[in-house]
Amino acid sequence: MIADMPAQQTADAANAAPAHAEQERQRARRVEAWSIAWMLLALAIWGWFAFLMLADYGPEFGDRALCRGPLVGPSSEDSLCHDQLRQWPALLGILALAVIVTVSAAATIVYAKVLSRLAHRDGSGVRPQD
Repeated sequence: MIADMPAQQTADAANAAPAHAEQERQRARRVEAWSIAWMLLALAIWGWFAFLMLADYGPEFGDRALCRGPLVGPSSEDSLCHDQLRQWPALLGILALAVIVTVSAAATIVYAKVLSRLAHRDGSGVRPQD
């Protein structure tokens, strides 16, 4: 009776290993989906930041807008060109948000890859007891 205990524990561990591996694979897929969402959000924020920095804005003056983007040309002193999102404090805030989301996306991608590798290993961590 006592001799059967290690064999039974080994069989239970062998049955539990595939279930645990499947849970790890599901977790890895879920984290990978979150990493894709973080990356898309980061791309959207970086695109918004680039648009605010480069695009002309304001009323049309001839064939182009009256106000130039902060990186394209000198800022106009016209009162129509005082957009709150085009001022440097707001632009730096958007830049900080873009950097934070990008770092979060990178960390989530690395975590998803680690989970995926751990879930797909060959099960060498489960050893039968003698």
